[in-house]
Amino acid sequence: MNLHEYQGKEILASYGVRVQRGHVANNAEEAVEKAKQLTAETGTGWHVIKAQIHAGGRGKGGGVKLAKNLDQVKEIAGQIIGMDLITPQTPPTGKKVHKVLVAEDVYYPGESETKEFYMSVLLNRGKGRNMIMYSTEGGMDIEEVAEHTPHLIFTEEIDPAVGLQGFQARRIAFNLGCEGNAFKEMVKFVDALYKAYIGSDSSMFEINPVLKTSDNKIMAVDAKVVLDDNALFRHPNLAEMRDVREENPIEVEAKEVGLNYVDLDGTVGCMVNGAGLAMATMDLIKYAGFEPANFLDVGGTADAKRVETAFRIILKDPNVKAILINIFGGIVRCDRVAQGVVDAYKNMGDAINVPIIVRLQGTNAEIAKELIDNSGMPILSAVQFQEAADQVKAALS
Repeated sequence: MNLHEYQGKEILASYGVRVQRGHVANNAEEAVEKAKQLTAETGTGWHVIKAQIHAGGRGKGGGVKLAKNLDQVKEIAGQIIGMDLITPQTPPTGKKVHKVLVAEDVYYPGESETKEFYMSVLLNRGKGRNMIMYSTEGGMDIEEVAEHTPHLIFTEEIDPAVGLQGFQARRIAFNLGCEGNAFKEMVKFVDALYKAYIGSDSSMFEINPVLKTSDNKIMAVDAKVVLDDNALFRHPNLAEMRDVREENPIEVEAKEVGLNYVDLDGTVGCMVNGAGLAMATMDLIKYAGFEPANFLDVGGTADAKRVETAFRIILKDPNVKAILINIFGGIVRCDRVAQGVVDAYKNMGDAINVPIIVRLQGTNAEIAKELIDNSGMPILSAVQFQEAADQVKAALS
């Protein structure tokens, strides 16, 4: 589950991480009030207005701007709220901004120059260990750094048996070139950041930039946080942070009815039981020369109502040109699935306007094929995996 920047900062602050302070506003007038409140709390004279969407690269898209007075706060907030913000991480149409974060200016003059770093905590799945990835080259172009100067990106792997060690936090601070008070601050920052990552059961914390201020403080200026959905039952307070407006509406609807659905960019809709078979079906579609339009696991039950619901969700995607149903009948009998497909097709009438290919294998597969073939419905049946792929290819050729 993705979080907004301000929500990620709330988690960080609760674990002792110094963050750029700010308040959320839902409209321009509220932004002015929040700016006044922030000035009273922090003394900041300038304010940073930051669009709150689940995507990075907001600055490049015009979603992060500096306001030097309250009139500019109102003007900029009014421009950002309601806009469709397009960044390298959004769909081509962008994402609508519903709220902004009014944050303090932390790039004030002082005894030394400010410096931006990059830091993230995530799981190295290949080694089964968490790792801290960091770089001296923080800021908006970290992707360029990774592509062109990968030697400037460091990693620190954490042994799960002992957790983050003090010498590792000190090594990170040293590699980032911190000295004096900034060195001590960075060690504390790294330790608190890792505790926040573990304590919130997150799958990623990305801070870009981590800022060394002109008075040698270390703070998180941004926060991109992804929580592990499987652990949310342990964190009901974090589960409440979910913003469904930022999520794919089809995926939200599917989740509400108990279907595992992920929207993709292809043209062949998939309806499968079991995640492993779903992945194999997607591979089969690609092998046939096409791209899957979705991942959809209907689970162990595939009665007429569930199949009809799955049909309606798949067909909400206008890019779908054919639907491949691939069911292995173990717990659920194939003939019941076949009857469910036929009944759902009858119930939906003209709503289904794309070819349907059904491949059923397992218990009562032969009976299921007869049901499909004798239904009088324009449904193509298959028994073998490759046969199903060939029928998809023929239907779309």
